[in-house]
Amino acid sequence: MSLPTNEYIPHISYDSVIFGFSGEKLKILILEYHNMKTYALPGGFVKMDEPLDDAVKRGLSERTGLDKIYLEQFHTFGSMQRFKPEIMRRILEEQGHQVEDHWMLGRFITVGYYALINYESVIPTPDALSDSIDWYDYDQLPELMMDHRELVEKALEHLRIHLDHKLLSFNLLPDKFTMKELQQVYEAILGEELNRANFQRKMLSLGILQRHDKLYTGGSHKAPYLYSFKKN
Repeated sequence: MSLPTNEYIPHISYDSVIFGFSGEKLKILILEYHNMKTYALPGGFVKMDEPLDDAVKRGLSERTGLDKIYLEQFHTFGSMQRFKPEIMRRILEEQGHQVEDHWMLGRFITVGYYALINYESVIPTPDALSDSIDWYDYDQLPELMMDHRELVEKALEHLRIHLDHKLLSFNLLPDKFTMKELQQVYEAILGEELNRANFQRKMLSLGILQRHDKLYTGGSHKAPYLYSFKKN
């Protein structure tokens, strides 16, 4: 079996850092090649007749089962560290592909994207070359192939810097949520505990939250207010 040689743009690829939030932990979707015990980020190639963003959306939809995903392009990677044809050769051979002079053995410049999505809505599906795909806690990631760990760190750095401005684009929380739930998202992404009073003061000052009736769960007089993001 062989992969088409003229369907994709040569030497250009994309890799996606897909963040999910489990309620407490920040998680990342990781592919595994079982026989090689090799782990990688979901990625892919761009067809000759499609825009780059459409290629990434197509790949993420195939890996997650979701159609509407907010994506952010964050960096382009082209170091020699990512040129390791022996790894790709083994991956192709393990999946029964013909590898002699295969176009996928060449050097690739990759464009990095990240997405932050609802962890519970995803149906993880491996790609044509991998054996499985699953969520891993960010602080317990396996060793990743080539420069994929660098991609993860760069994506997280970008997300942390722009978190306040990106919240409205992500679907991490229910339509209505408590301030504690919102704080847990921040703490998981930032990797640190935040002062409750200072956090609430900051979030209310941003003007992006709408307050609703309190969440009553059985008689507590300290029931928290519910919030939602204002629709622009």
